Amino acid sequence: MTALPLMNLIRLRGVPILQQLHLEERLLRTSPHNWCIINDGTNFPSIVMGISGKAAELVEINSVLRDKVPVIRRFSGGGTVIVDTGTIFVTFICNKDDVPEVQPYPRPIMSWSSLLYSKVFQGVGDFVLRENDYAFGNCKFGGNAQSITKNRWIHHTSFLWDYEMKNMAYLKLPKRVPEYRQERCHSDFICRMKEYIPRTDFITRTVDALEEEFSIKTVDLEAVESPPSAKFVNSSKILTEQELEEAALGLLGDDKLLFVS
Repeated sequence: MTALPLMNLIRLRGVPILQQLHLEERLLRTSPHNWCIINDGTNFPSIVMGISGKAAELVEINSVLRDKVPVIRRFSGGGTVIVDTGTIFVTFICNKDDVPEVQPYPRPIMSWSSLLYSKVFQGVGDFVLRENDYAFGNCKFGGNAQSITKNRWIHHTSFLWDYEMKNMAYLKLPKRVPEYRQERCHSDFICRMKEYIPRTDFITRTVDALEEEFSIKTVDLEAVESPPSAKFVNSSKILTEQELEEAALGLLGDDKLLFVS
């Protein structure tokens, strides 16, 4: 019987999303190991955009500036989300050789992850992968993003276990939306996981599903935190107030709006 590949598991609670993104990118680019990171909520509301996201098109900038909501551009692709204590984050960082059945492209990675979550949500709602989203029936509850390097890839998900509807007003309806959304507003398009599964059950089931494919080793955050290295610079960052104001005024060209590569 072939031994299962090792995956290190880091369990977090309430870690700021920017700190989590910095950890993820460092592990993706500097570690030789497989990782799963589960962060149960983040400490305060933040907007997170994909690597190519344009704030003026995706965010109600005047409201964000007024209420001092951080806007973060992450190192991976994908869409824009607002996250808070009701969001559960699950991240997989894998060596492509340890999951050889998964071609290192977004669609095969999504298919692999959806099969794993099909086990997690067995008997729970009507779970389905719709385009790039996880949904119960026709309502989204999980947004996904990936970043792929030569030998490794990351797939991370923001799960809406709960959310404040008023916070959704900070997000504009993007120009490109999933076909299944059908121009629905946020309140009609998304749903709360808490109406389907208890929070702790979801996390337990996710770890159980992983154990069918990997040998799991739990690792403390302190064991993987390291002092800043001159050789590695995180590319996820908070946009400054000036950057947001200039984006709103259209003073920056598209090439200058991209802060990461």
